[in-house]
Amino acid sequence: MTSAREKLPAPVLREDRIDFAPTARSVSFSRRRTARLVREWGYPGLAGDAALLVSELATNALLHGAIRGRLFRVHLTLSAATLRIAVSDPRGERLPGLREAADDECYGRGLVIVARIADRWGIEPRTVGKTVFAELALRQGPDMPMGPRELRAGPSRTATPR
Repeated sequence: MTSAREKLPAPVLREDRIDFAPTARSVSFSRRRTARLVREWGYPGLAGDAALLVSELATNALLHGAIRGRLFRVHLTLSAATLRIAVSDPRGERLPGLREAADDECYGRGLVIVARIADRWGIEPRTVGKTVFAELALRQGPDMPMGPRELRAGPSRTATPR
């Protein structure tokens, strides 16, 4: 029996789950697919942020979570209050973390972008691998503006940087 204080998961209104080969082409396909689905689900104002989030998370899965012959998964879940973007990969021992990239570095800013755009993000362990997720609150009405959010300090779960 669930106590009154325990939070029940929100009912899922829409969902999409697809596995990808660990290639750069898969990242761009997942970005376009996410933007299209979010628009179709009735949230065109979130399509750009959702596409950017999935692009960053899928790129991290490709660069840091890929194992030859293993797929990564993009899972979108829409509830009444939240759009959740989750990317799972087979490398559970390589946990992401926020870090400051030097000005001359080409990489290292992905999670800073995720933290800035997402209302919540974190890491969930899996039996094999991990899932990194980002959530966007579904703001409705003029009193709940869309747009840049403040930088979050870190994920919902403590993780050690790569």
